[in-house]
Amino acid sequence: MSMTDAIGRIQEIRSTIDALAGTSATSAASAPAASSASLGGDTGFAAALSAVSGSTAAPGGASNEALMASVEKYVGLPYVWGGNDPAVGLDCSSFVQNVFKDLGHSLPRVTWDQMNSGTKVDSLAQAQAGDLLFTHDGGHVSIYLGDGKVVDAPQPGKTIQVRDAWETDANITTIRRILPTETAAVQGASSPSTAAAITDMVASARAMQASLMGAAQ
Repeated sequence: MSMTDAIGRIQEIRSTIDALAGTSATSAASAPAASSASLGGDTGFAAALSAVSGSTAAPGGASNEALMASVEKYVGLPYVWGGNDPAVGLDCSSFVQNVFKDLGHSLPRVTWDQMNSGTKVDSLAQAQAGDLLFTHDGGHVSIYLGDGKVVDAPQPGKTIQVRDAWETDANITTIRRILPTETAAVQGASSPSTAAAITDMVASARAMQASLMGAAQ
């Protein structure tokens, strides 16, 4: 197989992966031929590969690691009622607003507006890391971190800290999910047959890439 034929085959594989992952074939077709050989210039391919490899990345690049990195920036700051300056202190809703701004999501300033953002989660048992827990009829908000842990700006005299959750379904007003649960690639790879097909094509593309690199040396 000539190098031209091999690159063409790689492009076909990547286009098929895009289709299985539910991404736009247009973006794959517009990628430069040179980047096709590297297998690194297409977000659809990268998303499919992440789905197969079990990446925790969420749409927009958010992940559990990114969530915790943002939270850690504010841990230890004092609670200040109405505060919206990290150099001075934050209240509960401002803390949440700042964390999600770091993750690329714009939220309203106050809890009563935030509790209409995103999508509703029916119970704490269904909550995932990053979900917002609203209590006191919407007067307070905390960020669920999973494993029975939350983080919040609690009250005057206290600082932003990770703590054990006292929130329960009985005292939670609503749970809102801002961060999407899955990427389109994960949804596309949810069936075993689709995931296996993507895995096989990734392996084939990698083998072809190795062959091309060897021939170029």
